[in-house]
Amino acid sequence: MTPNVQKRLAIGAALTAVVLFLGANAHLLTVALQSQPECREAAGLLPAKPAC
Repeated sequence: MTPNVQKRLAIGAALTAVVLFLGANAHLLTVALQSQPECREAAGLLPAKPAC
C-alpha cells in the first residue's frame, strides 16, 4: 500500500468518525428534547414540573 493510499484511508476514517460522533450527539439531543417536552427550560425559568 502506497503512502498516498494510506493517507487517504486515514483521512476518510477520521472524517467518518467525526460524522458518526456528530450524528450520535444530534440523535441524543433530539431524543432528550422529545422525551419530556413539558420539562424543557423556558427562557431561563425553572422546570415546568418539580419532577423534572
